[in-house]
Order: sequence, then structure tokens, then C-alpha cells
Amino acid sequence: MALANGVLVHGPRYWSCAVRLEDRSLEVASGLKPLRAAEIGNRLIRGPARLAEVFALLPEVRRRLPAAQLPFQRPAVVATMVGSAAAVKLIRGSRLSTAAQEVLAAVLAVGPAAVALRGSNLAEYHGAEHISIGTYEHGEERAKEHERCGSHMLGPLLLTSAVGNALASRAPSSLRPAARAAAGVGAIAASVELFSWMVQNERNPLARALAFPGHELQHRFVTAEPSAEQLEVANVALEECLRLESPGNGHDGTAEEAPPT
Repeated sequence: MALANGVLVHGPRYWSCAVRLEDRSLEVASGLKPLRAAEIGNRLIRGPARLAEVFALLPEVRRRLPAAQLPFQRPAVVATMVGSAAAVKLIRGSRLSTAAQEVLAAVLAVGPAAVALRGSNLAEYHGAEHISIGTYEHGEERAKEHERCGSHMLGPLLLTSAVGNALASRAPSSLRPAARAAAGVGAIAASVELFSWMVQNERNPLARALAFPGHELQHRFVTAEPSAEQLEVANVALEECLRLESPGNGHDGTAEEAPPT
């Protein structure tokens, strides 16, 4: 996860965050994750658990590293999120087709991310995060786009949400709110599993089609080329996480990106 002044990296069990302070020095914090979705085997709840894992981790990051500037702590971003949620609710109650509702809801969901990126270093740190992790994983210098970026969830979420809400709309009116809630959880769970399949089969035509909306969003809007200083921050965060997840610390040395908030 890119921050406005640094990068947060997490593996199956541990997390590490590095930030650049105003005096240009680096500050690093790390530790055991309070919730570890990697230990959950049930596919039905593994997807929602991965998102819950991040929400459980962020308060710990703020506690251990107060200088960390989280992407969605700016007042303008909070206001945009509230406005986006209200607009989505209006769309859900409209007479538009399910497909049109899902497309509009997806566009509105991108709004808070666009506000978060405007006027900050977030896009550059997002690019630094991808370059650092991608270079480590592939053993060669990589571009600012990464195949496991959370933006690639956009395609699967559009598909699974459309299917889920179409089924929920057929429920009796008294049960429809509960049906929509269940459809939302199911869409997240299915999207995470579909996303994992896409990563493992990236040359598959269907996987490429599902990844296309997120890749374009990532390439054109939510990442930018980082400076050497920003890349240094990302590398420090990654190296600390790998140290904690290493065989010498009782683990296998893998690391992964955090899903988007």
C-alpha cells in the first residue's frame, strides 16, 4: 500500500512500513499482523478476511508510526467517500438496468482514489511500491505497473457484483437488503479467488480481459514514476518485511502487496 509519504508492505504474517520525514530522514516500523488472512483456508471467507486484515492493520501502523500519512485520512478524501456512497445509494434505487448501475457504481468508487492522488506524492509512492516488489519477485528491474495491484480487482468486482446484485434483485422486497449484503460479501469472496486465478494465468484471454480495466486505471491515473528517494523508501520497507518473513525468522521469505482500501 502506498502512503502519501511512504510505503507499507506486508507478507503472510508480518508488516513493515517506511516513511520519509520532513527532514528527509527515514523512519521504519514493523511487527506481527493482528489479523492474518493467510491462515484462513475457507475460500468463502478468505476474500473478505483479506480486506479485514488491512483494516485491522492500519490502526496498528498509525500507533507504531504516527508520521505515516495514510491515503484516506485527508478531509477532502473523506468527503468524497461520503458523497460517492450517497450517489451509489441513489443509483441502486433507480430504474437503471443492473449492468448500468454496476458501471456507474464502479466509476463513483474510483472517485476517492482520484482525490487521494491529486496534490500528493501518493501516485509516485504507488509506482515505487510496484517497482520495488516487482524487481524483487522477477529478479530484474520492473515497471511501475504490477500484475497484483488492487486496481486489477476492478474487472472481477464489476462482473461478480453485477451477477450478485442481479440475483439479489429477484428476492422478495422484505429480504432484498439482506440479499444485497450477502451478494456484496459473495462478490468480494469470488473476486479475490478470480483475481488469484488471473495472476496465475495472466496469458489467458479471459484473464487479460478482466485485468484490462484495472491495468488502464493503474497505468494512466494511479501510478507515476518515482524519484530515487521514493524508491529507497519502498526498498527499505520491503527489505524489513522480507527479513521478518525470512527462513531465519521461521518463515519462507515471501511478501505480498496489501489490498486497496
